[in-house]
Amino acid sequence: MHLLYVDDSGHPDDPNQDWFVLAGVSLFERQGYWLSEDLEKIAARFAPSDSSSIELHGAAMRNGKEWRPFPPADRVAAINDALEILAKSPRSNRIFAVAVRKGSVSPRDPVEYAFEQLASRFDHYLRRLHLQGDTQRGLMIFDRKDGERRIQQLASEFRSVGHTWGVLSNLAEVPVFMDSRASRLLQLADLVAYAVYRNFQNNDSAFFSIIENRFDQADGTKHGLHVVGAR
Repeated sequence: MHLLYVDDSGHPDDPNQDWFVLAGVSLFERQGYWLSEDLEKIAARFAPSDSSSIELHGAAMRNGKEWRPFPPADRVAAINDALEILAKSPRSNRIFAVAVRKGSVSPRDPVEYAFEQLASRFDHYLRRLHLQGDTQRGLMIFDRKDGERRIQQLASEFRSVGHTWGVLSNLAEVPVFMDSRASRLLQLADLVAYAVYRNFQNNDSAFFSIIENRFDQADGTKHGLHVVGAR
């Protein structure tokens, strides 16, 4: 099974933010342990005796008051190193991300738009594997947030009634939700979403450049990154 760990960056209702990003890290089920172990080592730099107290969260690491006791250079280095772990991991680990300039999809909900794109692209990836003789189901795992019920509803509709491009046919179940504090892999998804967000919202590609070659692609086409509203 392929697990897609998903998180977002940017607030869909904040008028001061132009962009909203939904991003996911797709891992074959046996890869998760090794990535989690490497991420745990990064967290341990900041709390050697209690690394579980450290959540690797992009916006907080860069600007959050809870991270202010740590030198800014160390915080940025930790984000870089976490993204490098993903960048250097097996090629079967892939990124999917949707970056939405919110005004470009109005009046449609940017979260709904981004989820439809992300889910359908992950499903397309699994279908592509199936056609290559590698039949795998997928499961989307989200950080537990206020929009949980809406995401569940959309996923159920996409699997039964369908979405713009068809019906989700390769997912084992509707998305599941868990606390990101308990999952280094959800924290990795947050860092990826933050890297994509800063690339578009702030024109800062420092983090994005580390992972830009890990978006799902096939035959020269980058399926794993969808951008709407770019100038």
